[in-house]
Amino acid sequence: MERMIAFSLRLLVCVELMDRAVGYLTVTIEPIPPVIVGDTVTLKCNFKTDGRLREIVWFRVTDGGSMKQKIFTYDAMFNTNYSHMEDYRRREDLVYQSTIRLPEVRIADNRPYECHVGVYDRSTREKVVLASGTIFLTVMAPPVFISVVEADTPASFSRYQAQNFTLKCIVSGGKPAPTVFFKRDGETINVIPYIQPTAGGEGGTSTAGKGSRPPVARASDDTALHGSRPLLHPGVPPRGDAPWAPRVSPAPATAPRRWMPTSHPLYYYQHTHIPFSNGTTEVQALLTWRLNPQLDDQALFSCEVKHPALSVPMQAAVTLAAPKAPKLLMTPPRAKVGDTVRIAVQGFQVGRLGNDVFPQPLVTWTRVGGLLLDGNVQHDGRELVLERVPAELNGSMYRCTAENPLGAVDTHARLVLFQNPSMMKGTQDRNNAASRSDALALRLLTLLLTMTLEVT
Repeated sequence: MERMIAFSLRLLVCVELMDRAVGYLTVTIEPIPPVIVGDTVTLKCNFKTDGRLREIVWFRVTDGGSMKQKIFTYDAMFNTNYSHMEDYRRREDLVYQSTIRLPEVRIADNRPYECHVGVYDRSTREKVVLASGTIFLTVMAPPVFISVVEADTPASFSRYQAQNFTLKCIVSGGKPAPTVFFKRDGETINVIPYIQPTAGGEGGTSTAGKGSRPPVARASDDTALHGSRPLLHPGVPPRGDAPWAPRVSPAPATAPRRWMPTSHPLYYYQHTHIPFSNGTTEVQALLTWRLNPQLDDQALFSCEVKHPALSVPMQAAVTLAAPKAPKLLMTPPRAKVGDTVRIAVQGFQVGRLGNDVFPQPLVTWTRVGGLLLDGNVQHDGRELVLERVPAELNGSMYRCTAENPLGAVDTHARLVLFQNPSMMKGTQDRNNAASRSDALALRLLTLLLTMTLEVT
C-alpha cells in the first residue's frame, strides 16, 4: 500500500514537471443565442495559457467543413498591438479574450466559426502549442411574404349539394420555418391535422394521384353528405329560367337522409415545407371544411404566422363573400350598326365589411331567347365581345351570371344600336341614283310618245 502511494506521488510530480516544461493552453468560445438577419454580432474567444502568445486565427467554415476561410489573423511576431484583446494576470497564468465583429449578418453567415490559438512552448521557442474552439452561429430570417388564396379553381354555386372549400396560406422567406395557424372572426380555429398517406404505407398504395384534399365528407361527420340527392329546402325551385314543377317520386323503402348544414363544421389542416437554396423555407398551409353558404358568407378568415424573428405575428386575411350586383360597362356607349361592342364586368357591390368578392367568381354570358353572335349558347369570362353587330341584334338582351361557392347573381344588359351615318349616306346615295334613273326613263318615254304623235 505504501508503495502504491509513493508511486502515485511520483507520477503526480512527473506530470507537474512536464506541464511546467511544456506549458498548457485552453480555448473556449462564448456561446451566443440565435441572431436575426441584419444584426451586428460579436464572437468572443477566451483562452488561458502560461506561455507566450504566438498567433490567433479566426476561420469561417464552409462547404460542410471541407473548407475554411480565414477572416482574421493576429501574429505576435509582427504585431505588438494588443488592443483587440483583454488580459488578466492570475498568478503565473494569462487569460486572453479575442473578439471579431460581424456587421449586418446575412443568412449566408449561418455556419460554424473556429478560433485557433498558438503559444510558444515554455521549454523552447522552436515549438508551438496549438488549441482551437468552435461555435455555430445560427442566423434567423423573418418571413417576407404572406397571402391567403383559394386553393381550388373558381367553382360554381350549388344550392342543393354540399361542397368542400379550401383556403391556402402561403408564407415564404422564413428561417427557420414559421408556425402557421388560422382564425375565423378573430378566434383561433381548432383544426384536425391531416397527414396525406405516402406510397408504401398500408396497402402499398398512394393517394397522391387522387388529390391532396382531406376526406371532409365522412359518415361520422355531422356535416357529411347523406344521400346522393340532398335538398336544403323541399319545394324550392332551382335557379334558372326553366319552369319548375314538383316531382313525385315513389316512396322509398327507408326515408332518405339529407345534407344538413351545421354551425360547427370540422376543419382539417395540413401543411408542406418547400426549402429554398438560400436556406429559407416556404410554408403552404391548407384549411379545408364543408362550406355553409348561409353562415360562411361575410366570415373573416385570417392566416397568422409566429416566428422567433418577429416581434408581432404576421397575418393576412380574407372575407368570404358571395357576388352581389355586378357593375357592367358597355363600350362604346352609343353603339352603331357594324361596331364591335364589349360588355365587361367592372366590379361588384361592396359588402357591409367593405370587402370585395372572394373567392373569385365565375362569370358566364348568355343571350335571352337566342344564341350568341358566334353561335354558342354561352360565353365564359368577365367580358363579352360582339364583333360587327348587325341591325338584327338591336334590342337584344344579354344575361350575366356571376357565381362562387357562396352564391350566384344575375344581371342583364340590353343592346341598343343607333343608325350608322356612313351606312345611312350610302343608302341615301343609292336612293337618289334610283330616283334620277326613274326621271330619265320617264323623260325618254315622254319624248318617244311625242315623236310618235307627230308622225301620225
